[in-house]
Amino acid sequence: MNHDATVSAADIARLVDVGRAAVSNWRRRFDDFPQPVGGSAASPLFSLAEVEAWLRRNGKAFELSTAERAWQALRSSVDDLRLGEEVARAGLFLAGGSGLEDQRLAQLLRQLADEHGAAEAFELIVARYLDAHSRRLAVTPPAVAELMVELACPDGGVVLDPACGVGSLPMASTAHQVLVQDTDRAAVMIAACRLALRDTDVDMVAADSLRHDGFPGRHVDAVLCDPPVNDRTWGHEELVGDARWEYGVPPRGEPELAWVQHCLAHVDPGGMVAILMPPTAASRRPGRRIRAKLLRTGALRAVIALPETGSDLWLLCRPTPDLRPPSTVLITDRTEGVTTAWLDPMAEDAVRIIDLLDDDVDISPARRRQLAQGPDIGRQFADAVERLRGLDLTPPDLVVLAAHRSAPTTTVGDLARSGALSVRHAPVKLAPGDDVAVLTMDDLVEGRPASERAADTGDLVLVEPGEVVAAPTGMARVATEAAALGPYLTVYRVDDQQLDAWFLAGALRASTARPTTGSSRLDVRRTQVPRLPLAEQRACGEAFERLLAFEDRLREATTLGGAVVRLGVDGLAEGSLRPGR
Repeated sequence: MNHDATVSAADIARLVDVGRAAVSNWRRRFDDFPQPVGGSAASPLFSLAEVEAWLRRNGKAFELSTAERAWQALRSSVDDLRLGEEVARAGLFLAGGSGLEDQRLAQLLRQLADEHGAAEAFELIVARYLDAHSRRLAVTPPAVAELMVELACPDGGVVLDPACGVGSLPMASTAHQVLVQDTDRAAVMIAACRLALRDTDVDMVAADSLRHDGFPGRHVDAVLCDPPVNDRTWGHEELVGDARWEYGVPPRGEPELAWVQHCLAHVDPGGMVAILMPPTAASRRPGRRIRAKLLRTGALRAVIALPETGSDLWLLCRPTPDLRPPSTVLITDRTEGVTTAWLDPMAEDAVRIIDLLDDDVDISPARRRQLAQGPDIGRQFADAVERLRGLDLTPPDLVVLAAHRSAPTTTVGDLARSGALSVRHAPVKLAPGDDVAVLTMDDLVEGRPASERAADTGDLVLVEPGEVVAAPTGMARVATEAAALGPYLTVYRVDDQQLDAWFLAGALRASTARPTTGSSRLDVRRTQVPRLPLAEQRACGEAFERLLAFEDRLREATTLGGAVVRLGVDGLAEGSLRPGR
């Protein structure tokens, strides 16, 4: 068993709290930087011990926590294909105190549990595992998981997740008993350990829920499900006569409707199902008969678009025989206030079920929004065209010289030493809070007001109107409002009797277009600034300000042009617009 822990460039960057570009720069600049001991050319791995020694020799402050040491020991104990199983064994060890042959790893896990508690210790390990396999493991975003729990099982109870992965959905609930199933044995073991470590009663099955239902005949209070999508080999032929297909046999190309019915089959009457679905499942023709029956019986209660995930959230309720089915279904792309709206038959986005039972049975929020917008599309189109026509897209008037005029230059460092300016860099991280408005890099690029907030911890760099704010990407502007400086931004405070602010902003912007020395790190002190009389600086500064305003108008024109095209297409298709002359 290999005990030589290895780290990636991303791991090193996290240890020292720098960007990955800094690690790449160290590899180029320092001949004694450790050589890779594994991985690939694109993703090399380095000896953790060698990296620690190099960081100490070069005075780089770093922190190697117990969680980091435990993770590196765990990852180096097995090959990558069996890493999930080893994470699950670590969970079993933390839950029961046995099951690990690697005594060094066991000691680190005990120490980690002493520091954080067993449950939190395992969460730290799982978080690192998910980070290391982010491209292979699909995890439901926490905000989505919380919404599903809030809508389907806010009071806990008994919950089933038939495609649990590592347990993101049931972990968001307060269920006292959870049934979990997944085809990935390592993942379902990790899910079971996470739940057991927080004193939840868990039943676990490692198998395909559609082909091999691990809980036949079991009924629960709620089902939470984020199933695999577009799986054409889900078992259509062998499951044609399955008793779960109460709402119709799912067509071969509609595996998600098989998952919907599987979930409904496992809840008691009145029990809830929250399931994530691809948006196309709401409108594909092969599934229209099943959608129609879900609507007519009152099983389908809401379809909520979640643009940030590319999915729709379907809320279903197993019909209660003695209760009359609802006459409306909530179809919306707004999550704000949805907790109460989906239970309100008179909610703004509630749609009469009878209006949906046509040849298509299209229940997609995008279609409902398009129909609801109807008359507004024409107004929005006309407004976008008018705003586009109102933009002045004439570039500033600059004179082309017959011969190139060179000017002597100085540097930002020299200007700082002479007292013409001072430079301050923003902290890399800001504390969450609502005390102070924060100017971000995106705000700087788009020329908009500060859009974020942060806590005032005393180490913020504050920007005043008239000061130059610049980003490593090359964007520079003169601030027009007071705000705190966001991460990676720099403020230049100029003596306006020696240096024009807009002139400096233009010089900083121009410096990024010049050839560099090959280093990925930009040393602002070496940035070249032309040495011009103050009057010429101000004239150039005014021209640069006009150029930047022109750039902002071009960006706005691009946005408006896209809106004109989109609204024009939608308006022609649904009848709000017609061709002109």
